[in-house]
Amino acid sequence: MSIAITGVSGQLGRLVVAALAGKGVIEPIIGLARTPEKAVDLGIELRAADYGQPDTLLAALQGVDTLLLISSSEVGQRTAQHRNVIDAARSAGVGRIVYTSLLHADTTPLALGEEHRASEALIRESGLAATILRNGWYTENHAAAIPAALETGAFYGCAGEGRFASASRRDYAEAAAAVLAGEGHAGQVYELAGDTAYTLAELAAEVSRQTGRTIPYRDLSEADYAALLEKVGLPKPFADLLSDSDAGAAKGGLFSDDKVLSGLIGRPTTPMPAVVEAALADLA
Repeated sequence: MSIAITGVSGQLGRLVVAALAGKGVIEPIIGLARTPEKAVDLGIELRAADYGQPDTLLAALQGVDTLLLISSSEVGQRTAQHRNVIDAARSAGVGRIVYTSLLHADTTPLALGEEHRASEALIRESGLAATILRNGWYTENHAAAIPAALETGAFYGCAGEGRFASASRRDYAEAAAAVLAGEGHAGQVYELAGDTAYTLAELAAEVSRQTGRTIPYRDLSEADYAALLEKVGLPKPFADLLSDSDAGAAKGGLFSDDKVLSGLIGRPTTPMPAVVEAALADLA
């Protein structure tokens, strides 16, 4: 029973392969990537597959039993790209799709939810057996802001007192591997989030504690935060996306206390301080 993983050269895809190996999975694992040569170090079968080129997808999915569709990183093009993958999977006779969606995709206030809702609908309409992994925020998204915070002396955002029940990318990868390798997951929708939530002020306090510096959190309006992100060089669509996500977190869009994720992976999720520690070690 072969397992194929899209975007296997990306950060999450690589970790899913490692998690499957850690589970001792013996089924053939096939990595799909736009540029397969970037993933040769994984030691698995690789096939060229481009979300935007349906012919490559149909060829790449031949003989695949279970497909992990890692959502495209091209916001604004995701629905069309995912439709290409889903159509190709149906034509190729794939037995089940596992899709990485967004936490509370059906009700989320985040603009990111729109394409995920549309993609989930496409999967339902396909008639294929499916498992939906509604991933919450990756703690690494916040860790990526640490260098700028250290340089400027503060964290900036517009999340207010919104709590992020985030988890590490590895946590989500292990959940995906558990679903891919396990039984009884078809037809399930899993809301996945970290065990412990925190505000951005608490994130800033943790970075301050670990660095011995005072790095406060400065809460801005959504418009001012988007303008700040543009000022430091982010394209407007991406700046708007990040500010909207913070604003959505302020409304509870990235919080959950269900602990479904830790249940799937069989251990507590990685706490935020551990991700901060790793990020700071990488900067040393």
